[in-house]
Amino acid sequence: MLYFIKSMCYNEIEVRNLTVQIEKLDHYGRGITRINDKICFVENALPKEIVEIKIIKETKKYFLATTTKIIKKSEDRTDIPCPYTNQCGGCNLAHLSFEKENEFKTEKVKEIMNKFAKIDSKIIKEIVYDKPYHYRNKITLHTNGNKIGLYQKESNTITPITKCLLLNDKLNEELGNIKPKTKKDIILKIGNKTDEILSPTNKNNYIISYIGNKKYKISEKSFFQVNSVITEKLYEEIKRIIQDKKSKNVLDLYCGTGTIGIYIHECVDKVLGIESCKEAVEDANDNKELNNATNCTYKLGKVEDLTTELTKEYDTAIIDPPRSGLHKNVIKKLLEITPKNLIYISCDPVTLARDLNLLKEKYEIEYIRPYNMFSRTYHVECCTVLSLKKGKKEEEVKNGIYRN
Repeated sequence: MLYFIKSMCYNEIEVRNLTVQIEKLDHYGRGITRINDKICFVENALPKEIVEIKIIKETKKYFLATTTKIIKKSEDRTDIPCPYTNQCGGCNLAHLSFEKENEFKTEKVKEIMNKFAKIDSKIIKEIVYDKPYHYRNKITLHTNGNKIGLYQKESNTITPITKCLLLNDKLNEELGNIKPKTKKDIILKIGNKTDEILSPTNKNNYIISYIGNKKYKISEKSFFQVNSVITEKLYEEIKRIIQDKKSKNVLDLYCGTGTIGIYIHECVDKVLGIESCKEAVEDANDNKELNNATNCTYKLGKVEDLTTELTKEYDTAIIDPPRSGLHKNVIKKLLEITPKNLIYISCDPVTLARDLNLLKEKYEIEYIRPYNMFSRTYHVECCTVLSLKKGKKEEEVKNGIYRN
């Protein structure tokens, strides 16, 4: 029986468990149902399931609830192998089969692109994925001097952990050696192929990791993708695009440690990378030397503050911004210099859709491909390929705006 009691106030709902049927998942992997014509988001619930829930929060627009009992289980539900899932909240989709997780992420991208940018789902390509567990090459641990572990959901309370199933096996071994002697966050990283570990227990202040046949120096503060296998698949696609487009001069915006530009440097004439993290730029210049990428140049600064560096000599821009997406000054500058091709790497489909809406003024979206970079979580990476609309460059040449 499904309970929908019209006269019920929040306190009355709170003291009893309700039985509801789940309609679908929201973009954070929570089940959706309705109570008294108000939407309710339910943790650990899947579409078509009938579950007993407990309301934990009410606002004017929605309820939040947790699942207390599963009455009718979905065929897509899978056992959760991690003892910390209901505490740390990192693996939002651990109860969903991996096959359905990939379907969920593909549909999520389609829905967001249609809703926020009116983009046809036909241009969303098949998702790229690998394994669901043991893929992370990095973890940030929180400590308070007594405990070491991960924060609980929406809290600064630390759940001590001895193992994380998302982590590389050798990092899990290192995790057991870490003691909570400090109140500072502790970052562990491992290099694939080299198995070098960046950790407080050893004295090296950087490690070497590989993507394909390119090697990269990684320090504690510099950004490096957490899933090395999926990253190589992504970089191979970027390289193929660069070759197909016959790109010559490439902007590598938000370049981090220079990984993408160096990966494709042999296919182009030159690469200019811009990055705001000092340590990352230092690493990028070291990586340039490690890979003999003499045609790569790296500059320190925020992309939105270095727009004078973005000139019309660049025919392609590779853009890999933080979750917040592109600054309006960067979009304005890209629309001004109009590179023939844009390759936009995004870890947030919502900000991607927002930016694509603005870039559509002068660019056609060729396709968007989801990448399951963060298995067992609701996060999804996207690679979007855009090309200058036909006639735009010719029009600018005619008007004397663009010069080769």
